[in-house]
Amino acid sequence: MNSISGNTIDFDSAKLKIKSASSRASKSVDSSASPPTTQLHQSLSQLLQTSLELDKVLGLFFATLQQAMELDSLEYRHETKQMQFDFGKPALHRCSYRLTHLGDFLGELRFSRSKRFTEAQLKGLESLLGSLLYPLRNALLYHEAIACALNDPLTGCGNRLAMDQALDREIKHAIRKQSDLCMLVIDIDHFKTINDTYGHAFGDEALKATVSACKSCLRAVDGLFRLGGEEFVVVLSDTNLTDARMVAERIRNAIAEMQFELDGQSIPLTVSIGVARRRSDESQKGLYERCDQQMYKAKRAGRNQVIAES
Repeated sequence: MNSISGNTIDFDSAKLKIKSASSRASKSVDSSASPPTTQLHQSLSQLLQTSLELDKVLGLFFATLQQAMELDSLEYRHETKQMQFDFGKPALHRCSYRLTHLGDFLGELRFSRSKRFTEAQLKGLESLLGSLLYPLRNALLYHEAIACALNDPLTGCGNRLAMDQALDREIKHAIRKQSDLCMLVIDIDHFKTINDTYGHAFGDEALKATVSACKSCLRAVDGLFRLGGEEFVVVLSDTNLTDARMVAERIRNAIAEMQFELDGQSIPLTVSIGVARRRSDESQKGLYERCDQQMYKAKRAGRNQVIAES
C-alpha cells in the first residue's frame, strides 16, 4: 500500500519551525533517517544561487538531496504559470508540499521513493525547503520578466522579439535537419473599420478572438506572434507547403465561422493569409517579405482568402 502525505508550507510562518527541525535533524546519528540538514543548508544556499533558470535550480536541489537521502523523483507544478518539471522516476511512496511566501503561491513540490518516508526524513525535507525559498522566488520572477519581454500584453501570444528568436532557432533546425519551414502572415480584414465603427475596446476583443481561433488550429510546437496592429505570424517547423496551406485554411475558416457579436448584432470577422516556404539560404527577413507579399495578394483577391506561393 502506498503512502501519500501533503502539506502547505508558508515560508514566512514556518521559519522558526524550519530552524527547529534543522537543529533536531542535525543531531541525528542515523544518516538514513534524515539528511544532515545543517551542512546541506549551507551548500544548497550557495549552489541554488548560481542560476535563475527554474529547471536548473530544481535539478540542482534534487541532485543534492539525492546525495543525502534515498529519493526517486521530484515533481514541480505551477498550474497558473503553466510550468511543469520532472526529475527521476516516480515511485510508490510520496509526499507533497504547496509553497507560499507573502501570500504568493510558489508552486507545488512532490517527492517520491520506493520506501516509506520516516517522520525524521519528512522533517529533514521540510527544513531543507527553506533553502529553496529565495532561489525559487527569484527564478519565478525571472521567468515572469522574460515572458513579459517576449509576449504581447494584449493577446498573450509572442511579440516581434519572440518571433525573431523563434525564427533564428527554427532556421538553424531546418538547416541542420534539412527539413521544411513554412510561415503564415495573417491580417484581419477591414480592422480599421472595426475600430472606427465599434471602438477600440471591441477591436481589442477581435484581436483576442483571432488569437484564440488561431491557437485552436495549431500544434503546441507551432509559434504564433503578433507583429503589431492586426497582423500576426505563424511559424510552422517541419511542415511542407501543402500542409501549411491546409493549416492556413483551417485558421481562415475558424475565424470566419466565429459568432462575434456586439449588443446582439452579429459582426463578420475574416482574415487574409499569405503562405510561404523557406528557400535554401533564405534569411528571416526574406521569408517574411515573401510571405507578406502573398498576404497582400489575398487582400487584392477579395480578402477572406489564403494565397500560397506557387
